Amino acid sequence: MTDTPTPTLTAPPDASGRFGEFGGRFVPETLVPACQELERAFDEAWNDPGFRTELADVHRQYSGRPSILTECHNLGARLGMRVILKREDLNHTGSHKINNVIGQTLLAKRMGKRRIVADTGAGQHGVASATAAALMGLECKVYMGAVDVERQELNVFRMKLLGAEVESVESGSRTLKDAVNEAMRHWVATVADTHFCLGSVVGPHPYPHMVRQFQSIIGIEAHEQCSELLGGMPDLVVACVGGGSNAMGIFAGFVDERDTRLVGVEPAGGAAIGRGSPGVVHGMRSNLMQDEVGQVEEALSISAGLDYPGVGPEHSYLASIGRAEYPNVTDAEVIDAFRLLSETEGIIPALESAHAIAWLCREADTLQGRTVLVNLSGRGDKDVAQMMDILAGKL
Repeated sequence: MTDTPTPTLTAPPDASGRFGEFGGRFVPETLVPACQELERAFDEAWNDPGFRTELADVHRQYSGRPSILTECHNLGARLGMRVILKREDLNHTGSHKINNVIGQTLLAKRMGKRRIVADTGAGQHGVASATAAALMGLECKVYMGAVDVERQELNVFRMKLLGAEVESVESGSRTLKDAVNEAMRHWVATVADTHFCLGSVVGPHPYPHMVRQFQSIIGIEAHEQCSELLGGMPDLVVACVGGGSNAMGIFAGFVDERDTRLVGVEPAGGAAIGRGSPGVVHGMRSNLMQDEVGQVEEALSISAGLDYPGVGPEHSYLASIGRAEYPNVTDAEVIDAFRLLSETEGIIPALESAHAIAWLCREADTLQGRTVLVNLSGRGDKDVAQMMDILAGKL
């Protein structure tokens, strides 16, 4: 009798780019050839040992990979659990975003493109895009909501210093959703020589799958590192979720480890899975926050990087089959967690990453004695000015 192999959850989407009922390609006819060209180019590159070797070399020599694991003895003692951080905050440019951007800019050069256009919320993807474009000799234009331009002034300066053009978006809620809209419109008009460097596991096929593959280096490294450090797998893997690229990156290493719980923590004001319903936004079918007639609702979060009304379709799929959980936390809990990790471990997290810590604090009573791996997706330098205003007189 032949044993039936256990189905893997790390497989690509189906031929139409769907993860179950989610994903797909909902774009104007003018963009269909560009998406098909990108799909073919990515598949060829990903299966080319030469491309994979070049990508690994750039990560090793430029991005600073592999990122380390840090065990939080002080925080763990405070919460009654073993807490280990995957330190994506130590990457060049300060977040996990560089993993995806290096991959996409290498691919853009391979496709003969001379420009990239990008969207950004907190600025980390914009900084990473500007950085990689400078490295690869590509022109770079970044769309950023006007609200985010104001609260992430330092990152705007960094992008300009790196040679990128930053376009402030005044339409809609003037945040990440609107930046994505404008970047996609720009891509439609310039697709012949421009690659759209999308920053998360969202958008039309092949973006969710392609970005997951470029970010899977986080989970692949962490799986090997946990095996060495723990002699096995953690009980839980926890990461923040806006679009969900850092979470999908680390989940990719553990999604087939069925005894490890996967937890993606959303902001209470932008909980696409927790409060949303299936619909179409930015070229994909996924969960999103919408009203009764399907109009997209604004997401509200203290963290510019999580200010997004939708979520990557693979996250919606994992939620639908019960493989991953998606609780949400409030801004007040995030502020407390931001301070707690800083004060106990000497690590100032990005406000995005502080969502994961906030959930651990809330659930501490139910997680006593467990081993938890947290993806620290970015460092908090970019958020310090914002937190100075919020914490004025409280320190």
